[in-house]
Amino acid sequence: MNSILAIAALGFLIVVHEGGHLIVARLCGMRVDRFSIGFGPGLLKHKSKKGTIYQLAPIPFGGFVEVAGMNIAEEVDPADREAYPNRPAWQRFATIFAGPATNFLSAIVLAFLLYSCHGMAGTTWHVGDLKPGYDAQTKLLAGDRILAVDGSALYAPSSTALSAAVNATKSPTVHLRVLRGGVGVVELDVRKKLDVDPKGAPVFRIGVINEVDVERVGPIGAAGAAIRYPVKQTKVILAGLRDIVLGLEDARPTGPVGIYEEFRKAFTANWIYGVELMMLLSVYLGLVNLFPLPALDGGRLVFLMYEMVTRRRANPKIETMVHMGGIMVLGVVMILVTLNDCHVL
Repeated sequence: MNSILAIAALGFLIVVHEGGHLIVARLCGMRVDRFSIGFGPGLLKHKSKKGTIYQLAPIPFGGFVEVAGMNIAEEVDPADREAYPNRPAWQRFATIFAGPATNFLSAIVLAFLLYSCHGMAGTTWHVGDLKPGYDAQTKLLAGDRILAVDGSALYAPSSTALSAAVNATKSPTVHLRVLRGGVGVVELDVRKKLDVDPKGAPVFRIGVINEVDVERVGPIGAAGAAIRYPVKQTKVILAGLRDIVLGLEDARPTGPVGIYEEFRKAFTANWIYGVELMMLLSVYLGLVNLFPLPALDGGRLVFLMYEMVTRRRANPKIETMVHMGGIMVLGVVMILVTLNDCHVL
């Protein structure tokens, strides 16, 4: 069941992005010849009354919408008013921009539904789970709320605050003040254990996995938080990319196979984690596609902006070379990333 949910979630990301292109293309009077989930020859096909072929293809690197005349190497009849190149520049811009835009919109909708039905993360936390091999496993319980470490009160919702408090003391044990449901406040002494952080630095831990408290919000609060969500996540993603460029973080590229596995793990743990991952990847997919790189939507938008500003189209040969080169590079990168996801490399 979790594997099916993972496949459905991955398909959702593709359908939303390509569906944005399709809907706006039709609204702008363009003819859509094909809508494909995956690349390659169609395994399952259906032709609609409007002449669009909907297909499921075998290569799971994404999907595409084939708008008449959008292929940069395609010969187009100047009299064909439904062809992409013969529509006004602003309509072509809107059609390309619609893909990333619907990704952001889908993140907002998913966030609103999650916050309305389940609630949203609050500013406090409790003990969600306990790691085996640590002293805390025999002394703390899931649901306990740690109020203080060695007399220092904890208010932050993240595990970083607890980790900092544990490492602040020099003694081999920490004294915890804990609020336990049905019992009240209890005092505990827990032994620390030497561990390493993700960067390999030595740290002391007590083996607590925090879980953020859920706050119930009304429709207005859910709507406001949902609208802010893609803005907040965009800042986080850009900060992460900046750190990768500066060498502060290691790049961990992931393709469709890796994304499927992350979805499977998320839905296995909790359906909420699966929805939150869908929200995050919707923002990520929309943002990355806006990067001004060949073969991405952002690369096409650069040429369209040039046309809208200068009132003349870019040299079609140059545009074709740029995009074809980008497609080839992107294809090679996707193959390498997929092989890495499959642990072939």
